[in-house]
Amino acid sequence: MRPPTGQQLTIASTVSGVPLRATVTGLAAGLRELVLGDTDLVEPFHEDARPGKGQGIVLAPWGGRVRDGRWLLDGVPQQLALTEPSRGNASHGLLRYAPYRVLEHGEARAVLAATIHPQPGYPFLVDTTVRYEVGETGLVVTHEAVNVGATRAPWACGAHPYLAVGRTPASALTLTVPASTALVTDERLLPVRSVAVDAPDAPAGADLRRGRRLAELDLDLGLVDVEHVDGIAASTLLDDEGRGVRLWQDAAFGALVVFTPRDFPAVDGVRQAVAVEPMSAPADALNSGDGLAWLEPGESWTGRWGIAPVGLV
Repeated sequence: MRPPTGQQLTIASTVSGVPLRATVTGLAAGLRELVLGDTDLVEPFHEDARPGKGQGIVLAPWGGRVRDGRWLLDGVPQQLALTEPSRGNASHGLLRYAPYRVLEHGEARAVLAATIHPQPGYPFLVDTTVRYEVGETGLVVTHEAVNVGATRAPWACGAHPYLAVGRTPASALTLTVPASTALVTDERLLPVRSVAVDAPDAPAGADLRRGRRLAELDLDLGLVDVEHVDGIAASTLLDDEGRGVRLWQDAAFGALVVFTPRDFPAVDGVRQAVAVEPMSAPADALNSGDGLAWLEPGESWTGRWGIAPVGLV
């Protein structure tokens, strides 16, 4: 029987002599596992399973949600499919269930591609690639989009990894995120205003700059004004000994989402997990324009993020 997430591409290298392995799926160019030695650095799922709660998928040509699936293109209303019908939103882009083509699969690198064809709500032709590489610094993921159509096209991109430190429980992990502005959302999880993370009316748990216990958090939170130092912003998930993972994102990813579901379908049972999602634009960017890139015909966009072990080797 074939895996429900399509072709499984395994790549491998070492970090200070310790084996590092990643498996990428043909469906949604998803990250199914990232393992250092015998320690999971992301929440894995089995080859015969489907990813839970957007686990590991690529979000393009927008991340998050679009209100009512509607936006205006030069004054003309556009209507996307409502893929989150319970909230009336178009959610997580157009490639969540798309099979990617494999352009390259080597020992330590896999390159996948998918084309977004003109369709209701997104009348553009965009080629996309995702390159996964493992090496001494951990995992590096490079996203590229090229507008191969005849008119300028809006573009945003994101990823949906759930970080892990092996089977260390949430009660023993601290999450740190260098973002100074939170997006306040309505009942449909759409942003209505922004606020400093330490403001009195900020969402509970929004200020993660000095670290918070994961078990204390109950978030589905968009964050902007992410601090980049020398072009890199870094979030960490660490145990009490300072061991864990570092998720970094380059300047192309100026936003992120922190999601801490307590009903995550992990391989060892239902429990709390944390997605730290690098985003090039916040939710509903097709309407707000915040962070949205407009690619002219022939123009390309590139962004990178990655996951590195901390104190584990």
